[in-house]
Amino acid sequence: MPIRVQNDLPVKEILEHENIFVMDEYRAAHQDIRPINIGLLNLMPLKEDTELQILRSLSNTPLQVDVTFVRMTSHVSKNTSTSHIFKFYEAFEEIRDQKFDGFIITGAPVEQIEFEEVDYWEELKEIMEWTKRNVTSTLHLCWGAQAGLYYHYGICKEMLPKKLSGVYRHRVRNHKIPLVRGFDDVFMAPHSRHTEVAQNILEADERITILADSLQAGVFLCMAQEGRQIFVMGHPEYDRMTLDLEYKRDVERGLHPQIPENYYPDDDPENKPVLTWRAHANNLYTNWLNYYVYQATPYDLYGTPF
Repeated sequence: MPIRVQNDLPVKEILEHENIFVMDEYRAAHQDIRPINIGLLNLMPLKEDTELQILRSLSNTPLQVDVTFVRMTSHVSKNTSTSHIFKFYEAFEEIRDQKFDGFIITGAPVEQIEFEEVDYWEELKEIMEWTKRNVTSTLHLCWGAQAGLYYHYGICKEMLPKKLSGVYRHRVRNHKIPLVRGFDDVFMAPHSRHTEVAQNILEADERITILADSLQAGVFLCMAQEGRQIFVMGHPEYDRMTLDLEYKRDVERGLHPQIPENYYPDDDPENKPVLTWRAHANNLYTNWLNYYVYQATPYDLYGTPF
């Protein structure tokens, strides 16, 4: 699938090197089709890494995808240059009058803080409310999923006794639901978090449909409103080395982290991690784009009410 990005976006060269079809703005303007408009609210600290991971995940269907990066105005990123953010990201105020086929809200390293204490919580609430009127389907990732479940349904997160970090075995609950179409009965997926939304609470809530879970990691994938809101508790977009970077960063900080589970061969951090989740991660994003965005969205986004 061609992905439309700004001509000089730094990760564009990496995507092209991986033989991912990246279309620049000039060529996209001469395509006689309506692209799928996806907004990405990137709350992760290393924004360029997340840009690459998400764009790679969106690259596996024949659809042309036009991605708009969105930033918070109530928070200043400490790990990505201001020049990069202001050059490639739109403030919410600049896109609030637009409609999107799909919208992605990423995770964020604030899960041990109460939602109301996060400095951009009020702005995020405004954005999540806006998605109900302006987006066909919203995909929430990790902390973004916890925030979405809390805001939309009043379901609280809970602290885990220790950080959940590693690659875990999951089972599919219902193969008939299109979001998990093509999944194997069991699949692997990464998690990296200190909190969870308890499975028994989600099981008891008739508004929520659980699609995949894990004995070790709990609920991985659930949705509401027939897919208008989708919640992914882990990080299927992670690269091979992302958990490695997080683990070694925490070691350097003196946090004494546990070795990520089911990740390093022989549990030895000197060994190269085995990539066991990419195929199902790609399938998840492809199914979302196809069944919950492309086939559900009206051709005229502005002439059809949500």
